[in-house]
Amino acid sequence: MQTETILIIGASSDIGRAVVSKLASANPNRQFILHYYKNDDVINHIEQELSHDTVLLTVQADLRSDQETDQLLASIPFDIDTIVFAQGQSYSGLITDTSDQVMDDLYHVHVKSMTRIAKHFLPSMNRNQHGTIVVISSIWGEIGVSNEVWYSMMKSAQHQFVKSLAKEVGPSNIRVNGVAPGLIATKMNQHLSDEEVEDWLQDVPLQRMGQPEEVADAVQFLCSSQSSYFNGQLLRLNGGIN
Repeated sequence: MQTETILIIGASSDIGRAVVSKLASANPNRQFILHYYKNDDVINHIEQELSHDTVLLTVQADLRSDQETDQLLASIPFDIDTIVFAQGQSYSGLITDTSDQVMDDLYHVHVKSMTRIAKHFLPSMNRNQHGTIVVISSIWGEIGVSNEVWYSMMKSAQHQFVKSLAKEVGPSNIRVNGVAPGLIATKMNQHLSDEEVEDWLQDVPLQRMGQPEEVADAVQFLCSSQSSYFNGQLLRLNGGIN
């Protein structure tokens, strides 16, 4: 079986780490390039957990910076079969209180860097007539939320990226799909109070938060042959919220 090279953007997040673990356990013929921003200790743990030579490369880069995104791309000498975008930066605040710098940061992390990374690797995917891109977005990109207007806008942009790029590169046998999670039990959501979590769960038919491993299950499905006719789709992973 041919080795598959997978680039994980945001591998040190709770969801990113779960995705690496799931993809590695599902197929031993996968090798990984792991991008991260701050949590090098998590990356070290991932490398220790995986079998020898499973991690080809680890790359630190702040995706808010065009220069560091350039350095990320320049540091990867391999053709990529699959890209999983698991990066993210949370922000909560009224739109009237949202600074231009925060707007720029969220745009670069969620939209511009993602587009530039995909653009960089798509030519080799086109030549190989094969490729998979999975974007982990958010329920807010679909339904929106007060106090997170700009964040919701960036997630909505990711949804349109998935739908539009899927149509553009589908003829080259490149599939582009996404996962739109609801509230997931991650460090990014630890700022929520117990009351805020309870208010949210009242609208969730399953009456609980999702787990990073459940997001990873959805990503594994979209990276596998079981989803070979899925293209331009966003899987709702939210416990039943309509």
